[in-house]
Amino acid sequence: MYETITYRVENGVAWLTLNRPDKLNAFTSQMNGEIKKAIKASAESDVVRAIIITGEGRAFCSGQDLSEVDESKHLGQVLREDYGPMMQQISRCEKPIIAAVNGVAAGAGFSLALACDFRLISENASFINAFVNIGLIPDSGNLYYLTRIVGHAKALELSLLGEKVTASEAKAIGLATKVIGVDEWNEQLRAFAGNIAAKPTKAIGLIKRYLEATYHLSLDEYLTEEAEGQRIAGLTQDFAEGVAAFTEKRKAQFIGK
Repeated sequence: MYETITYRVENGVAWLTLNRPDKLNAFTSQMNGEIKKAIKASAESDVVRAIIITGEGRAFCSGQDLSEVDESKHLGQVLREDYGPMMQQISRCEKPIIAAVNGVAAGAGFSLALACDFRLISENASFINAFVNIGLIPDSGNLYYLTRIVGHAKALELSLLGEKVTASEAKAIGLATKVIGVDEWNEQLRAFAGNIAAKPTKAIGLIKRYLEATYHLSLDEYLTEEAEGQRIAGLTQDFAEGVAAFTEKRKAQFIGK
């Protein structure tokens, strides 16, 4: 079903692994399409309640595989046909997405990590906004997400200097949700994903949707939308379970519906 990634679902968590380790998991057009397909499948699944994106081998993703660039296409066309649809699929997904950054995330690989809701990074991982080093601008939604995460000044610094950001530096500037030691990587990654997957999935989707809405709605418009979101949340089985668990002084057992 997939050739450039692997995909499996385990205990409510979809594991999407970029699988071109000999090329440091560099993007090809086929990989863009397969990521888009896997995210769509996860979003539509009743079983999947959280998604992990990681890389096989020693890298998360080194960006575009330059040897795979079709010289008959200009770069804007590549973005519109390959990267744009992939990033839009990720953005539309209302299930929580975790970037498990196991190694270097450079160029569009950095952009992929930025588009996720959480970035768990290995102590050996690093980020590089390397576009400027080859005379290009950050793409694949990079500046859109980076500015929101670290602010204008730091986003400009990272984009213009094109220097490596270590794991500790990433945590200090808010790029990393958590830095994990190599020996604890698998255990802590599974624990974090399991915790997220056990939360009320519909509520998480609504939180993601309305947080995004704050960027383009006035307060009055937002409050109207917020009321509708709360109406939807209040009709879920998880809300009923949450209230029951609170009343009965027990831990809620959410089912994601």
